[in-house]
Amino acid sequence: MSPHASETTHSAPARRPRRWWWLAGAAVLLLAAVWCVQRWRGPQVPAVQVQAQALVRSLQFSARVETRSRVGVGSTIVGRVERVAVQEGDHVQAGQLLVQLEPTELQASVQQAQASLAQARAQLANVRTNGRIGKQSQVAQAQATLQQAQSDWSRNQQLVQQGFLSQASLDEKRKSLGVAQAQLQAAEAQAQAAAEGGAELQAAEAQVQQAQSALAAAQAKLQQTHIVAPSAAKVLARTVEPGQIVQAGTALLQLALEGPTLIVAQVDERFLDQLREGQSAQVVADAFADQRLAARVVSIAPGVDAQRGAVEVKLALQAAPPDFLREDMSLSVQVETGRQAQALVLPLQALQGLREGHSAAQVLVLQDGRATSRPVQVGLRTLEAAEIVDGLHAGDTVLLPPAQAGQRVRAAAPQQER
Repeated sequence: MSPHASETTHSAPARRPRRWWWLAGAAVLLLAAVWCVQRWRGPQVPAVQVQAQALVRSLQFSARVETRSRVGVGSTIVGRVERVAVQEGDHVQAGQLLVQLEPTELQASVQQAQASLAQARAQLANVRTNGRIGKQSQVAQAQATLQQAQSDWSRNQQLVQQGFLSQASLDEKRKSLGVAQAQLQAAEAQAQAAAEGGAELQAAEAQVQQAQSALAAAQAKLQQTHIVAPSAAKVLARTVEPGQIVQAGTALLQLALEGPTLIVAQVDERFLDQLREGQSAQVVADAFADQRLAARVVSIAPGVDAQRGAVEVKLALQAAPPDFLREDMSLSVQVETGRQAQALVLPLQALQGLREGHSAAQVLVLQDGRATSRPVQVGLRTLEAAEIVDGLHAGDTVLLPPAQAGQRVRAAAPQQER
């Protein structure tokens, strides 16, 4: 019996592998069914669910600080520097002394011109008083001499007729009469010249005017030894020291005149269509990245730099510039070039056939389990997203690559576009 018991004991395990095969087969069939269903439904592809949201387009570029006007201040005459009254970084007011040149020689010229003017004025006073009186006396004396000559001529004429005098004596009296007439004419001409508006008076007045002009020129040249600030400004650079001989026209100081602080940038001409005067911007100095400054676009150059393919854009700060902002400092600028408060937004990768300068494109929309192509119209665009102005509604599921038109697909966790 023991052999039979042993056989019975070994026959039961021989049937168990068949049940495991049945289970394995059922699992394979189940997986195959799932695979067939999945294959029928299509692959999973990334997708976004369209929702209305704000869309802001901005343009970023580098810029530099620039004041409205920078000028070089120098001397208009040759001279030796006596004193330099300012240092780099100083703020100066209009008319404040910057550089003093030695004035000694020009002061002497002014004194000489003042003396010449005094002399000319004295001469004019003499012509107007003593000269005029003297000329009038000469006229009276010439008139008396002429009257005496006329009397002698008349009397001698009678004596010649009576035979008491010769014709030669009469000829002498005639000459004397002519001389007296000429003397009277000369005295009258001199008196007229000395009178108001006369030539002698005009000459004396011209001398006074000439002396006044010479004095004004000497004073102006003396004033040029005082080199002053043309207006309120900041001293950027100083290239002069006391004792230095300076030439006319050489810049001694560089000044940044007070005015609105401007931000100047060269922007690629490709973005010219996005820029408008009045657009708001944010400015950040590279050295002070945690302090953002509000600014606004104030001008866009009418021409394009052909060498760089760029257009000059200027922005003005909305508030007083902070102390850390310095001339020629590097800045980063972000200009808001477009904004839509509520827009249907899609990532650019969802748009097919979108070309630069055109608004028509195609998108793939999940419809009845298939990727269906739909035309759309695009509005505001950024570097990553675009506004859809026609062709979609809020809640639509838009498929992203690698989905293809007509393909059965499943949206892989559709998410709202942000």
